[in-house]
Amino acid sequence: MPRYFFDIHDGLSLKRDAIGMECDGFRGVRVEAMQTLPQIACDLIPTDGDRQAFTVLVRDENDSTVYTATLTFAGLWMGDTPIPEVETDAFG
Repeated sequence: MPRYFFDIHDGLSLKRDAIGMECDGFRGVRVEAMQTLPQIACDLIPTDGDRQAFTVLVRDENDSTVYTATLTFAGLWMGDTPIPEVETDAFG
């Protein structure tokens, strides 16, 4: 089974994966990237900011990037603005 390396970019620095993991083709790479991003974001979203993007860049055994995915956190303080009421029609 081929080995892939999952490098993480947090908007400031790139952390290269030196170990990698074996994945069953591109579907396995995609699934691993989808599972990795939320785990990393959970630990690294700064408590003093409301914008952060995390990108995983997946390399194959030849050091070629074969897949990339990004997860973005964006928070927005609404202040004293009330949440708008949902309009309903006669049926709902």
